[in-house]
Amino acid sequence: MPARVPEDGAVEERGTTTGVRDRSAAETAVGGGRSRRVERIMSAINREPLTAPHRTRNDAVLAMGVAVLAVAIALMGGEGTWPGPLGWTLLLAGHVPLVWRRRSPVAALLGVAACVAPYHALDNNHALPIPATLLALYTVAATGTVRRTLLTGVAVLGPTVIINGLTNPKGALEFLRISGWIIAILFIGIDVRYYRRYVASIVDRAERAERTREEEARRRVAEERLRIARDLHDLLAHSITLIGVQTSVAAHVLTADPERLDRKAVAQALDDIAGTCRTARGELRTTLEVLRAHDAVVGVGTDLGAGAGPGSVSGPGDMRGPLPGIDGLAGLAESGRVAGAKVELSVRADGIPPSVGAAAYRIVQEALTNAVRHGGREDLTVRVGLWTADGALLVSVKDDGTGGDADVGGAAGPSGGTPGFGLVGMRERARSVGGTLDAGPGPAEGFEVTATLPLPREDEAR
Repeated sequence: MPARVPEDGAVEERGTTTGVRDRSAAETAVGGGRSRRVERIMSAINREPLTAPHRTRNDAVLAMGVAVLAVAIALMGGEGTWPGPLGWTLLLAGHVPLVWRRRSPVAALLGVAACVAPYHALDNNHALPIPATLLALYTVAATGTVRRTLLTGVAVLGPTVIINGLTNPKGALEFLRISGWIIAILFIGIDVRYYRRYVASIVDRAERAERTREEEARRRVAEERLRIARDLHDLLAHSITLIGVQTSVAAHVLTADPERLDRKAVAQALDDIAGTCRTARGELRTTLEVLRAHDAVVGVGTDLGAGAGPGSVSGPGDMRGPLPGIDGLAGLAESGRVAGAKVELSVRADGIPPSVGAAAYRIVQEALTNAVRHGGREDLTVRVGLWTADGALLVSVKDDGTGGDADVGGAAGPSGGTPGFGLVGMRERARSVGGTLDAGPGPAEGFEVTATLPLPREDEAR
């Protein structure tokens, strides 16, 4: 089949499109190169001259360039005598101190003046040393204090006025021109110095802000890890404790009197274990789903718990799902009864904010868990009370067990087992809403946990 030849219009259109694209690419490349050159120039201006890298090498190249400029001015002619061998020697020698102008600005200026003064005294072409002199003056002004700059200006203008008055008494206009250049270059140096200090302060603030953001991010990550550990502890410790107690009940029924096995009691214990497992599995799944949601949000730059302290459970952008509250205390009491304890629940509070209610729920949950685990008696009684007073929610959990200091963070329990984190977690829960918690042996027997959780004022709640 013969190849299809496109129409002329199509060829022209494609060629035009290609040409436009090529021109756009070329313009982009030219613009990018220009912007990079501007960035390099601005970087050189903003860089602190006393700490710039390769400053001696760069100043040597600059001194050579200024010397070439002086030679070019001489070749273009001008007023004054053409420099002789001594004049050229003094002129070129006056450019050598510029190599160290940033290392020792004042010494470089004195070196230039030491060569330029006899050069002018020989009545050579007075325009040739001007670039080197102005560069030395600019360096002194750009690298020193305002006081040093003013003293330098006076020191330079004084001899200039004297020499100009002796060599050209009627040249008032020439004096104004010379002094104007000196004053202008000094003010330019001062302005550049302040501009560099301003840029340096902006960079310093940006770096400090970046460090602050990094520290804040690390702090929030640490708080989030602590919150996750606390949530998992509250969930698993309570469920595993109940399962352990229910398993002990089933084992006791099986071994107490094998010939008269109470199958109904065994079945009930096993059903309780299965129910506890289902509840724990559901709560664990909810917690893991929330954590996965947190990972997804953090991946796109959302703050972890922004505006919330350790253990906080509410706030803008909160993705931790429905919070447990005092409405769930009846379920906790029932789980305690299933574990074999007599739980007396009294709640005289309503309208509790979700954050405070969640903290109270977790405190009661951990206190019940500790009471069941360390109570040490079969007829254990646990009294749970919540009421409001003086703008705070008061929580009290008392038991009549014999466990003593149970599950104290950093110390082993009465059985000498692994140190627990129950009381540490409860105190953190209380602190998360600005409250306090006390725990210890009761006045007569058992163990007592009391917490005071401040309630937000009505204006704060709105």
